[in-house]
Parts: sequence; structure tokens; C-alpha cells
Amino acid sequence: MRWLYFSIKRRKLVKMRERFFNQIGGLLLKQLISSNEDGVESTKIFSAENLEKPTNKYVEDRILGRGGHAIVYKGVLSDECLVAIKKSRLMDQGQIEPFINEVIILTQVNHQNVVKLLGCCLEAKVPILLYEYVPNGTLFHHIHNSGEMPWFSWENRLKIAAEAAGVLAYLRSAASMPIIHSDVKSSNILLNNIYTAKITDFGASKLVPLDQTQVTTLVQGTIGYLDSEYFQTSQLTKKSEVYSFGVVLAKLMTGKKPLSPTKSEGELNLAIHSIISIKENKFFLVLEPLILREANLEQLQAVVELVTRCLNLKHDERPTMKEMAMELEGLRKISRDPCNEPGMQKKI
Repeated sequence: MRWLYFSIKRRKLVKMRERFFNQIGGLLLKQLISSNEDGVESTKIFSAENLEKPTNKYVEDRILGRGGHAIVYKGVLSDECLVAIKKSRLMDQGQIEPFINEVIILTQVNHQNVVKLLGCCLEAKVPILLYEYVPNGTLFHHIHNSGEMPWFSWENRLKIAAEAAGVLAYLRSAASMPIIHSDVKSSNILLNNIYTAKITDFGASKLVPLDQTQVTTLVQGTIGYLDSEYFQTSQLTKKSEVYSFGVVLAKLMTGKKPLSPTKSEGELNLAIHSIISIKENKFFLVLEPLILREANLEQLQAVVELVTRCLNLKHDERPTMKEMAMELEGLRKISRDPCNEPGMQKKI
């Protein structure tokens, strides 16, 4: 009778895995992964059991970060390779669609500044994705803890901004079908040990047909980074994330959060506060002291101008991400002035 008990138990387990497989669109994803188009490195399919050991059964001390819909764990595979494992909190349709979307997009993208998808699990109760491990945390953490990080210099900030702009431009022009990320923010930019930027979290991203300039969608993104036009019309364009990138750029300059509920009304929203400060020639008052010490006048004036253009309320007057990438890369080549010019603050 013992063998009968285990046989029944095994059949139940197989049926449960089949149900989970079907729930998360497993057949579609398996076909997509096995086709391996565009030369993107093969994405592996892991069993649920094979992911418990790398995370020590998802213990608390392996948690790298928590989001509204998922928890990310640090994992160690059998070959000692470090990975980041994102496990959804709940199983519902709202979780499944971003999961499928992310796999579809990341199996088509191969770029050094995009976090690489290494594998996924198609038979677990909740969606699970495996990524390359990026060891230096998020840009959000570095901006808001910069006092603890002496190497988070102006040079590194400019490097991160140029790389992030470059990969967003690539997603629009060099990918097989243009991609709009839809949730550009500092917590979705990871950094490695030499401050190379890695864009992550493509669950809300949109593939845009070549003959279209915009898509109508449910508004997705993070308050404080959202383009007001997109928020009001649900029309997502390639200029929508230029606005979001402008908020990231303002954060890199000021060290402030996009929304600060404890601040006065004029300082509540970083984008609005930045534009008003620039128009009144007072932006230097909100710059991080480190930037005032390290950046030269030409760089500062140019980046302030980029922030202004990105945060323009009219989307057609904003620059493209390609223009942003080229200008930021050009600014990196300007030799750093070893000292601040007298009266610099009065000019900004």
C-alpha cells in the first residue's frame, strides 16, 4: 500500500505542476525560450525544487530587495554562480502578465547595460525569474546613502546617467521591435562594482510596432516619475520616459526624492521644484555639495539644461533618448576642473 500512496501523491504533484505551468503561459514561454531568436544567450528553465537550495528555501537573510509585487533573493547555484531570484508574492493574473512580458522582452534583448535573464521556473505556484547578480545595489540606495559611499562621485554619476540614457536609446532604435520601459526610476537601475548601470524590471515595458509612435495603455509607472501628459491621456510615447529620465537626472544632481510629503508645497515634487529653481537661477541651492565641489561649470550648466528639456510639460519639445545619450557621453569627455570657478553658483 505504501507504493500506492506515493504513486497517488506523485500524480497529484504532476497535476499541480501542470496547472501552474498552464496558469503562467508555460507552453508559450517554453516555445519562446527554445526558439532563442536574435542570438540571445539561452535562457534555462529551472524546477521549483532546484531553486530552493540556492536561496536556502527563501530565507530572510537572502533577501536583496522587496517590491510591491515581488521579493528578490540572492542565490548561489551549484556551480557557485551568484544569481538574483525574483519571486512574485501572489499568484493572480496581474502578476502573470508582467512575468510573461518580462521574459518575452529580455529574451530579445542583449545589451551590457540590461540585466541579463538567466532562467525562469514554469511550474511553481508563483512566477519566478533568475537574473545575473549585480552586486552594488540600486541607484536609489546610492543617491540616498551617498554619505556612506565616498566613491559615488560626480564622475560616477555622469557615467551612470550616460549609460542609462544609452541603453534606453538602444531599446528604442536597435532592438528588433522598439521597447518603451515604462517605469524608469532610480530603484530600477542597478550598479556593479565599477558603477556600470544595469536597467532592470521590464514587467511594465511595452513593445511598440515600428509604424506607431505611441500606444494606449493603462497608466503604469511610479508617481513622481510619471509624465503628466501620459498620466492624463494614457498615451505612452517614447518621450514619456524621457520625462522619467529627467527626474532621475534631477535626483542625481540634488540627492532628493521625487516626492517629499514632509516638505513645503513648493518642494513637494522634485520635477516642479527643479524647474522653478532653474527659472529663478536658484538651482545651485538644491545641488548636492559634492557636485558643486567636483563638477566644472561647463558640465553643470549643460546637465541643468538637459534636466530642463527633459521635464518640459510638452512632450514634443523634449529631446530624444538618443540625443540625451550623445550629450551626456560628450560631457563625460570634458576634463574635470580641479577647482570651482569663483561665482559659479550665481550663474546656475
